[in-house]
This record gives sequence, structure tokens and C-alpha cells, in this order.
Amino acid sequence: MEPKSLASTLFLFFLLFGTLAASPTLKSKPRPRRPPPCKRLVFYFHDIIYNGRNSKNATAVIVGAPAWGNKTILAGANHFGNVVVFDDPITLDNNLHSTPVGRAQGFYLYDKKDIFTAWLGFSFVFNSTQHRGSINFAGADPLMNKTRDISVIGGTGDFFMTRGIATLMTDAFEGEVYFRLRVDIKLYECW
Repeated sequence: MEPKSLASTLFLFFLLFGTLAASPTLKSKPRPRRPPPCKRLVFYFHDIIYNGRNSKNATAVIVGAPAWGNKTILAGANHFGNVVVFDDPITLDNNLHSTPVGRAQGFYLYDKKDIFTAWLGFSFVFNSTQHRGSINFAGADPLMNKTRDISVIGGTGDFFMTRGIATLMTDAFEGEVYFRLRVDIKLYECW
């Protein structure tokens, strides 16, 4: 091949390559913006774990424990293997003694040996003048993070077939007996 034709071929190749690289159809498209939520709610739920002495006001109990644990004290540093069932009051503010607007009912299990984390499956069950029905949640809860997102996977009544994200934040923690979660719910599918 002659040097002149080689130069022309290379020039055309780079011209074509440069044109294709600059083409807007080949560039990665920006992610579409998430639409604003159709409904946003904030609640607090208060979890009081049974410790062998507080049966009158306990709202959660350990129902499964590893062989080295027991059912009144959470197992080890990361509580690996514990399964807790709860029926906690939900309030509009962070006061445990406020009038409940519903109940948080479900379970969490501590699912990692080396990291303090849990997996949640629960519902907010409402029966008030403001809300009726339920919102269902599921997901991993890396407890050491300041905020954590779990999925809103459905609902009933006022929240029929709703979906979205719930951002959890530990609002208070008193040893291994009481904690309060702030739950910021953003619904993206509302019927």
C-alpha cells in the first residue's frame, strides 16, 4: 500500500471513529430522574424487647436463638441467629406514650456473624380516623448505618398495592431492651 493511500485510509478511519464516538446515540444516556413521591409519611415505632423481667410492657420477643443463646438475652455481640417477633406501637412523634395510630407487626432476624445487621419483614397496620389498611415492608437493615432504605412492597386499604422506599433511622437506643425507629416513607405508586 502506498504511503499516500495508507495516510488517507488512516485519516478516514479516525474521522469515522471520531464521528461515531461523538454521536449522541452511542453515548450513555443519563438516568431518568425519579419522580417525586405521590405520598410521604413519617412515623415512629417503639420496640421493647422482652428481657425476662418486663413482660407487662414488652412488645417484642426472641422466638429463635442459636444453640449458644437463650430467649431472654440477645446472642453475642452481633446477635447472629436471633429471630425476634414484634407488635410495636406506631406514633406520629417520638414519644412512646403518644396515642398510637397503628401497630408495626412482623419480625427481624440477625443474619450476619461479623457485622451488626438484620433482615426485616413487617407491616404497619393502621386503624385510625386518618389511615386505614396496611403498608408492607421487607429488606436488609445494616444497623450501623445512620440511615437505611428498605422496600415498601405493597399494602391494603388506603395503601392498596402501593410501592416505594422507607428510610429508617434509629432515633433512640437503650441497651438491648428498647429502640425507636423513625420511618420516613416515600410512596411512588399510589392508587
